[in-house]
Amino acid sequence: MWMWWLAVGLIVGVVEMLTVDFIFIMFVGGALAAMIVALLGAPLWMQVVVFAVVSVALLLLARPPVKAWVARTTPDILTNAQALVGADARTLVEVTETGGRIKMRGEVWTARTEIPGDVIPPGTDVVVAQIDGAIAVVTRPQPNY
Repeated sequence: MWMWWLAVGLIVGVVEMLTVDFIFIMFVGGALAAMIVALLGAPLWMQVVVFAVVSVALLLLARPPVKAWVARTTPDILTNAQALVGADARTLVEVTETGGRIKMRGEVWTARTEIPGDVIPPGTDVVVAQIDGAIAVVTRPQPNY
């Protein structure tokens, strides 16, 4: 019977690898505890009870601190549009509050100025203040004093 618990633990472990939510790994702990009890010769009902008790205990006691630890130690990685905010770019054509073109990270983007009424001539270095859909909102870089 212990091999069934080992198989359950392995299957649930694979499910955890696909979800990475620290729920199914707690069931792996329960399956391992049930496997140990099975190796000691306990009846099936006791194996099931040990599986349930250990799984619930791990879900209630171990999962919250593990999730908190992972949240603290995992770096924030900006992706997609958020990764472009703050990027340097260069104007290809005049950029106004209604439109223009910039080159940013090797790609040509439609752009507009962040400040209404501002006109940025071609060849000017700019900084991306935000991404609004498919439009880069740009501003002139602030001088470093």
